Amino acid sequence: MAGSRGTIRATTNGVPPRFTKGLLGFPLGDPPTEKEVLGDFIQSDCRKGSHGLHRPVLQKSSARRRQLRPRECTGDGSVCFRGHPASKKHTGKWKACSLTIFCSFCSYLAISSISKNLVSYLTKVLHETNVAAARNVSTWQGTSFLVPLIGAFIADSYLGKYWTALIFFTIFNTGMMMLVLSATFPLISTEPHVWPAWTYSVSSQHIIFFFGLYMVAIGYGGQNPCVASFGADQFDDTDDEERTKKSSFFNWHHFAINAGALISGTIIVWVQDHEGWLWGFAIPALFLIFGVGSFILGSSVYRFQKPGGSPFARVCQVIVAATRNFDKVLPSDCSLLYETPGQGSAIEGSRKLVHTTGFEFFDKAAIVTSVGCESVGRLNAWRVCTVTQVEEFKILIRMLPIWATMVLFATVLAQMSSTFIEQGMVMGRHVGPLEIPAASFQSVDIITVLALVPIYEKILVPVFRKFTGMAKGITPLQRCGTGLFLSTLSMVSAALVEGNRLQTVQDRGLVGQNVAAPMSILWQGPQYFLIGAGEVFSLIGLNEFFYEESPDAMRSLCLAFSLANISAGHYLNSFIISLVPVFTARGDSPGWIPDNLNEGHLDRFFWMMAGLCFLNLLAFVFCAMRYKCKKAY
Repeated sequence: MAGSRGTIRATTNGVPPRFTKGLLGFPLGDPPTEKEVLGDFIQSDCRKGSHGLHRPVLQKSSARRRQLRPRECTGDGSVCFRGHPASKKHTGKWKACSLTIFCSFCSYLAISSISKNLVSYLTKVLHETNVAAARNVSTWQGTSFLVPLIGAFIADSYLGKYWTALIFFTIFNTGMMMLVLSATFPLISTEPHVWPAWTYSVSSQHIIFFFGLYMVAIGYGGQNPCVASFGADQFDDTDDEERTKKSSFFNWHHFAINAGALISGTIIVWVQDHEGWLWGFAIPALFLIFGVGSFILGSSVYRFQKPGGSPFARVCQVIVAATRNFDKVLPSDCSLLYETPGQGSAIEGSRKLVHTTGFEFFDKAAIVTSVGCESVGRLNAWRVCTVTQVEEFKILIRMLPIWATMVLFATVLAQMSSTFIEQGMVMGRHVGPLEIPAASFQSVDIITVLALVPIYEKILVPVFRKFTGMAKGITPLQRCGTGLFLSTLSMVSAALVEGNRLQTVQDRGLVGQNVAAPMSILWQGPQYFLIGAGEVFSLIGLNEFFYEESPDAMRSLCLAFSLANISAGHYLNSFIISLVPVFTARGDSPGWIPDNLNEGHLDRFFWMMAGLCFLNLLAFVFCAMRYKCKKAY
């Protein structure tokens, strides 16, 4: 925490609030000099090496020794691959983050190529029942949503984002190779291979496939938050120009993964259905290899943030220290709370945070008493915490309401893979000679995202900038609120379409028949378009918010929680849909969502969702207006 040098501030037990001696009367030393604060950053000479990066000169006999000026290196504490201060000119920015964007594109193309057609493989190739296939898909998806938290924790605590991503990429690649191997079994053998240790017959193809499948889920999930936050790390937070470009990074990152989803949902799925699963798995595996290769090739131009230790340990230390000091009185001057001297934070890879009002109970963790000192000048981390450490915990608490109010947006997204498809299946799907599968209409959402991201970046941001005066146009919270409003309009559009469809069914006397209504599926276009537009605002804005507002040493973990928002939304959607028949099915009434939608009232379900979205929007605005943004220095 404090180290052996610095000034300890105390407010209780009769100890003067400001002094330059230790609590036991021994001097703690003189204030640190600038040279001590900056360490090797000021002491080392930097010259351009063979790779175009700055590196310290080791020859002490050099006659032309000079100090590296701080403006030549990043101000956020990032380092290059060799561990030296990162050069602003030769590292980071678009040349570095573009490689992470391409890697994310290849990764999502690979995982999406599996997820979009997994049920088909399980039922047609492995001959599973529909129930077993649905159960296996749900379990696999749940795993892929859980692992990001594990990968992010490892990255922020111990290994850093780069090395953690490489480890999970290795698992990802291995899983893809096992899927390719499993697809070769029907080609090389006609006899079943039985695993003898099992009490029932399980083919070797099953075993290899499921091992590979879960290695893919673990590998993709573990690297996902690491690569995304690592790409954003390539822009210096202390540089206004680079900080503005960071918002553009999240736009193009989301554009890339949607491009991968479009290719996998069209070309790769067609290959799997018409050319076989060997090519259907091999092509995504090759894309993944290219993506990981590009990620590794950019190592010399990356900026690296040092891991700050376990965030859970720091959070627990704040809670324990505040609880131990619950009977202490907070000073009226917040500068009397403990903070390490100098410019550097006690947390590795993190800047200091400015003290904020609110949640004063946890501020008591930064009160220094004689009990909090283990020895001369040394503080017990479980009794005394820095202001920065306390503010880290307060930031997490303030972010929770924002996270909670964004869950319903993910619930609206879940309609595209559930009720929207069911609605499309009972509509006219022929457009001229072509028949549009109801599930394929989800491509409208993807195309909308791909079209609107450049429009937002090149047109909307300059327009917003004229009105707000902000370099990014609008804040991430304003962006999220706009997306929530668009999601509400999407539910209204779906309700109006379903109301007209039911009216058409009634007019044609088709209520008792489970047939498609004579109404074109193209009427679903506006609701898909509005959801896609909402994604451009809300999903990208949420990722940007969690990255910018999270503590420096917790960015991967907070971004993983942002991704977990989608998982929570799908679970909430399942819960809501399971309650609908309980409260709407009465006697002879089949409820709002029966097997025959012509007899139900799916429109009422959409109106209910629209009402919930509107109330959720009001709750979000209430929380956003009271949110206190972090201030680092």
